[in-house]
Amino acid sequence: MKIFKYSIHCLLFLPVFAFAQLAKVEKVMDSCINQRNFNGAVLIAKNGKIEYLKYTGLANRHYDIKYGETTRYQIWSLTKTFTTVLIMQLYEQGKINLDSTISAYIPDYQGEGAKKVTVRNLLTYSSGLFHKDISTPEMIHEAYNKTIWGLDDFIKRYLSEKLIDTPGTKFSYNNGDFILLGKIVENLYHKSFEQVLREKILIPLKMTETDFYHHDDIVKNMDEGYSPRENNVKEVYMPTNVYIDNFYSAGAMYSTPKDLLKFDQAIFNHQILKKETVQLMTTSYPKLGDVAFGFWVYPMKFGKVETILAERQGGGYGHTANWVHLIDKGLTFILISNTTEIDELNKMRMKVIGAYLGQ
Repeated sequence: MKIFKYSIHCLLFLPVFAFAQLAKVEKVMDSCINQRNFNGAVLIAKNGKIEYLKYTGLANRHYDIKYGETTRYQIWSLTKTFTTVLIMQLYEQGKINLDSTISAYIPDYQGEGAKKVTVRNLLTYSSGLFHKDISTPEMIHEAYNKTIWGLDDFIKRYLSEKLIDTPGTKFSYNNGDFILLGKIVENLYHKSFEQVLREKILIPLKMTETDFYHHDDIVKNMDEGYSPRENNVKEVYMPTNVYIDNFYSAGAMYSTPKDLLKFDQAIFNHQILKKETVQLMTTSYPKLGDVAFGFWVYPMKFGKVETILAERQGGGYGHTANWVHLIDKGLTFILISNTTEIDELNKMRMKVIGAYLGQ
């Protein structure tokens, strides 16, 4: 064994054969840092063992604080996979039927889909509901930027509208379906979502750097989010105010690369869900854009290497996150940034994976 050293971030023990592929990864990283202004972290693990972990750039530009081991990141829609796991735990307990409707678990729900939209539809963004919260820029501002909403008021105001599609027939990405799933979790446990999250996932997995995030929380080592100016990725600004609480079970969490790896391994090694449940969770719906429960799952080819890819993306207000697990290879890739737009991070993750696979 040799020590593979990155001068600016960490020491990791790696076998000799890994140097060539990781040198290719490092070359990709250098390009992304120098040409695309990537700031954040990249983690690569095989069978849960970290082979590459790099922190680079600034977590906070006001005080010139660099990214490092202790930095916490806002992970936005990666929260949805935590919500999915809580739902699937209830499914295993026999407390949820995936084909029962919203009204079975939220009896006072007033939307048209109350007795038409199923839990399965919510998990696959195919509820067919009109999502008022993201319907216009003005509604987005009102729902997420302007004030704090209580959960029930938010559901009544934004998520109780008419159906615009037949449930289960059309994929339409949104936050509302997963906010409703969070409400179902609360109703079945008779506890707050964040309390259930801690009790069922974070504490058992010893994810000490991960939690639900309120806008007024003082969280040590939390990074700030920045967005690149149009046509100049190296010039960034801070996006508008946001009340992250309102994203709730669809996007109000923070974590670290190492903690996310714990969650990744707990899922794919069947520590917090049974094997058959994970298989159900990662069975994609091709007619709905290959969405599964909490992930998108589909075959992918990197050069000559074929694999089955499970992925989850998140982003908002200057933060982006990308989590990929190659199901058939036991490989995990986690990329988190505070300067890189989500489309750019998607391109970067493909280059990183391809380089690691030697392609």
